[in-house]
Amino acid sequence: MMVMILSSFAAANFYFREDMIKAIIDKGHEVVVAAPEPKKEWSKRFLEIGAKYVPIVHLEKNGMNPFKDFLAFFSLLHLIRKERPDKIFVYHAKTIVYGTIAASVLGVKDVYVFFGGLGSIINSEQSKVASKVLRLQYKVALKRSKKVFLQNEDDIKKLLSLNLVKREQIVRINGSGVNLEKFQEKPLPNDFTFLFVGRIIRDKGVLEYIEAAKIVKSIYPSVKMQIVGYFDTNPTAINMNNLELFIKQGIIEYLGYHEDVRPFLEKCTAFVLPSYHEGTPKSVLEAMAVGRPIITTDTVGCRETVINGLNGFLVPVKDSKALADKMIWMIENPEKLKEMAKESRRLCEEKFDVKKVNQVILDTMGL
Repeated sequence: MMVMILSSFAAANFYFREDMIKAIIDKGHEVVVAAPEPKKEWSKRFLEIGAKYVPIVHLEKNGMNPFKDFLAFFSLLHLIRKERPDKIFVYHAKTIVYGTIAASVLGVKDVYVFFGGLGSIINSEQSKVASKVLRLQYKVALKRSKKVFLQNEDDIKKLLSLNLVKREQIVRINGSGVNLEKFQEKPLPNDFTFLFVGRIIRDKGVLEYIEAAKIVKSIYPSVKMQIVGYFDTNPTAINMNNLELFIKQGIIEYLGYHEDVRPFLEKCTAFVLPSYHEGTPKSVLEAMAVGRPIITTDTVGCRETVINGLNGFLVPVKDSKALADKMIWMIENPEKLKEMAKESRRLCEEKFDVKKVNQVILDTMGL
C-alpha cells in the first residue's frame, strides 16, 4: 500500500512526521512525501529514512497569489495522478485545501487531515476577509476527508461551531508526540537559563518573552534568556531588526536556528513558550521529555501540556508581567524545580509518547 504525505514545508516532515513515516514503512507500506521545496535539497534525506520525495511546483506556504495557488492545485493533481497513492495524509492550510480537493477529483477516498493548530488566520479578528475565505476553503476540503485529526478540545469546538467538520470525522490525538528515546531526561543545570524555542513570530509570544526578560534581568542580571528558532514568512513574522537592540543590550541571546535542539534544552533550567495559540506545541513536549519545568500560556493547545503548579505554570496570553513573575518564582524557589522536572517527564511518558500517538494515527488510517 502507498501512503502520500502532503505538506507545505519539507522540513516539518522531519520535525513532526519522521517517526510516523518510519512507523508506516515498518508496517511494510511505501511512503511518498510531497512539499514545495526542490527535490535536490530533500530527496536524499527522505531516502535515508526509506521514503520518496517529490516537489509540489508553484506551492507557496504563505503566499497570497491566487494564480500561483491555481497552478499549485494542478501540480497536486499531477502528482497524485502520477504516484497513485492508496491513502493520503495531509497537513498545513494550503495542502489541506488543495490536496484534499485534488484527491477527491481523482477519486482517492482515503484522505486524512491533520491539524497542528488552526493558525493565526482562521482565529484572526483583523484579517476578517482572509479568515472567511480560509473557512470556506476548509469547509469544501474537510467534506472530502475521511477523518480529521485534532490535538485539543478548543480546536474541536471551534471547527464544530463553524460547521466545518462533523463530529464523527474527528479523531482526538495528544499532539504530534515526542520520541522519548531521542529526548532523554537530563539533570537540571546549576546556572539559571530560560529558553524559548520556536518560529520567530508574534503569535509565539516572542515580544512578551523579551518584555518579561527585561523585568527579570533588572532584578537578576546574571540569568540567561535564550531564543532558538528561525525567522518565518508567517503574517505575524518578526525580523532580525526587531531583536538586535535587545541582543546588544544583553536582554536576550539569539542562538540561531538549530535542527537538533537537545543541547540547548539540556543546558536550560526552564522552558518558556508564551504562545497565543497552538495545536499541542511540540517544542514544549521536547522540553518536558528532557525534564524541564514549563511556563506557557493558558490558551488553546498550550494548556494541554501543563498542570498548573505541578510541572510548571500557565499564565495569561500577552501578559509579560505575569510571565516575569513566574520566571522570578522559579529563580527564587530552585528546590521546587526538580519535582516539576520529574512531573514533566512523567506526563510525557503517560500522554505524549510518539509511539502511542502514531499508533492512533496508523490504526485510524487502517495501516
